Amino acid sequence: MKEMRKQERKLIITFDTTADAMAMEQFCHERGLPGRLIPVPRDISAGCGLAWCAAVEFREALEKQLHNAGIRVSAMQECMV
Repeated sequence: MKEMRKQERKLIITFDTTADAMAMEQFCHERGLPGRLIPVPRDISAGCGLAWCAAVEFREALEKQLHNAGIRVSAMQECMV
């Protein structure tokens, strides 16, 4: 029997377009910012189907970096994934 992975509260950043999601991935990797692209969790609706997932403690730092860089996000929210 397969063991269930324990869900954790994560910061989920959604995007209206795939291009915005890919720009986020490139931006974060170039700067060593935490997180990774994931499919949008079922309980969230988003335009492109991709989301950035990071630990909730990085919310403020990511918000500041994204604002300064002009990366367009649809929403930022916390959920269990």
